[in-house]
Amino acid sequence: MTVLAINWGNAWMQVFYLILSLSILVVLHEFGHYITAKWFGCRVEKFYLFFNPWFSLVKKKVGETEYGIGWLPLGGYVKIAGMIDESMDKEALKEPPKAYEFRSKPAWQRLIIMLGGIIVNVLLAFIIYAMVLFVWGEKKVPVSSLQYGVWVQDSVLYELNLRNGDNIVAVDNKPVEYFEDVPAKILLGKSITISRNGQQRTIEMPENFLERLIESKKKNGMLLMQRLPALVGEYDKNDSSNGKKAGLQFMDKITAIDSIPVQYYDDMTAILANKKNTNVSLTIERRGDTVTQAAAVNADGKIGIPLLSMNQYDSLGVFKQEVKKYGFFEAIPAGIGMALDKLKFYIDQFRLILNPKTGAYKGLGGFKAIGSIFPTQWGEWESFWRLTGFLSIILAFMNLLPIPALDGGHVVFTLVEMVTGRKPSDKFLEYAQIVGMVLLLGLMLFANFNDWFGYGRGR
Repeated sequence: MTVLAINWGNAWMQVFYLILSLSILVVLHEFGHYITAKWFGCRVEKFYLFFNPWFSLVKKKVGETEYGIGWLPLGGYVKIAGMIDESMDKEALKEPPKAYEFRSKPAWQRLIIMLGGIIVNVLLAFIIYAMVLFVWGEKKVPVSSLQYGVWVQDSVLYELNLRNGDNIVAVDNKPVEYFEDVPAKILLGKSITISRNGQQRTIEMPENFLERLIESKKKNGMLLMQRLPALVGEYDKNDSSNGKKAGLQFMDKITAIDSIPVQYYDDMTAILANKKNTNVSLTIERRGDTVTQAAAVNADGKIGIPLLSMNQYDSLGVFKQEVKKYGFFEAIPAGIGMALDKLKFYIDQFRLILNPKTGAYKGLGGFKAIGSIFPTQWGEWESFWRLTGFLSIILAFMNLLPIPALDGGHVVFTLVEMVTGRKPSDKFLEYAQIVGMVLLLGLMLFANFNDWFGYGRGR
């Protein structure tokens, strides 16, 4: 039996964000097929958000098209007359092609229709990232500004001899400028150059580094954080944590736990890990005075102490946060550049998944893994839109893969037809569609099995 500890309040918020994001992406992806099909005179019989086997939650026919919402939130579809798709409608294909059917259109028109969804997803990612930069700007922390170095969050990095307080100098001998870029570069890298006590050293990454990360079942999904002094942030008025109950106040500096000296948050976590379900005595510096307060430690080895804001850490000199604002027209090329960088990062990840030696395929996740990266609080729209932009890039890339049942499979068959002048038979396309659907179903089952019972369970 597998027991999962889930904060259902946070989980339901993540479910909401996930469904909202996928709904936006799916509707616009299918709209790309819809609008190009209509443009070339094809009849679109159905336009659905989510799948509707057996019944629909909502449906309404307008003109020749039935619009609806299905009950199975695994995607969506448009049913174009005369096209072999997931509906596997064979009866209509037995009749002679009609002028309004997909199969009667020239190959170049069918190619554009099949690429329509992918093109919309790419354009959507450009727009999302551009608007994120325009509204919120870009916030980055220079690696050189970390006063106390890094806080190692993952046990595998610790096993490779990365320590709290180390400064990251380079990955694969290439200098790293911003802290936000470090985790992605480490995931794809082969070596890390660090500075420790004024001396540089290089840590070599084993080929199965990603596999070891996955098998470590890290709980918070993070590799590194900035190393932070043990200062208490501001409690929310509705906070019910043990720290607030103990009377901790904003900007309290915790200097000891049960007389054991403390300087950083990582010192605290190491001590509290051995104090679960007990009470501890905190020594605190508060506005020039030293006070002692008792606090309860929960079953996770935590008291419940909020961090300061990024701006507050900046003002204290813990690190420097650079904020770049973009005008509307500046944000457009910057957003396109950001989307292309995300695409390159995802392609690099995909290559690792295809290489069995890395073991990266063991971390392939489904809906639970995707949902876990969304915010847990209402109103975190910057994070939501950044993730939605990235998912739009992923959706475009995955749909372009040359797998039957995906847009990319149809694109390949159409390109072959355009080059050879020979159109694949309806029977061949029918069998290819079945094979593709079986492959996709298998991949989906594997990914979601990993989420709940496999290597991805530790998130």
